[in-house]
Amino acid sequence: MQNDAVAVVYAFIDASNLFYGGEKSLGWKIDYEKLLAYLNSRYGVSKAFFYGGIDIHKYKHDYLNNHSICLAEVKRHLASYISANQAQINEADLALLSRHLKKTKFYEKLEQFGYILRIKPVKIFARDDGAGEVKKANCDVDMAFELMKESVNFSSAIILSGDGDFLPVLKHLKSQGKEIVILARGGRTAREIKQFAGAGFRDFMTLRELLEFKDKKTP
Repeated sequence: MQNDAVAVVYAFIDASNLFYGGEKSLGWKIDYEKLLAYLNSRYGVSKAFFYGGIDIHKYKHDYLNNHSICLAEVKRHLASYISANQAQINEADLALLSRHLKKTKFYEKLEQFGYILRIKPVKIFARDDGAGEVKKANCDVDMAFELMKESVNFSSAIILSGDGDFLPVLKHLKSQGKEIVILARGGRTAREIKQFAGAGFRDFMTLRELLEFKDKKTP
């Protein structure tokens, strides 16, 4: 990082890119409290923006007036729906709804740790080939917008994403004198992002020993 007494460092975390597939894809479980502590101790991060999606199951989100989902409201909506309809919901759907409810609680925990959440509703789209549906909560535009918006407030940015779509924004920020560090999974990082970052790229997978969640329960 820059040797700058007044350096302000923000982190921007693209959860869908960095953590795609979750524990099964990574091969290990992330301790998000450790991750935030690491970003603070290693890079001096003072704000960490976390971009992700959530299934809201017919919760009426006001897209025009709310930048991010209200987790408490979605949690109440899901819990109420499950409670009122549990007898009529089949086992598979009940398990799915329970997972969605668990996700709201996970995000609330991240908030308690100190992450600044930017959570979007998952949308369902029909596949182009007509073979079923696909779910998306693409936060790329939101993250790119906030990178530009917040650029007046930070001198350095830690980007936890390997998505090549961010390259134009990152190039612009660098041209404005911002220091950019890419912390992403090597196998999921676009070649142009690695080329752009150069020595400023670090493979997230090398941090397993520092960031892996260790079950504190005794056997």
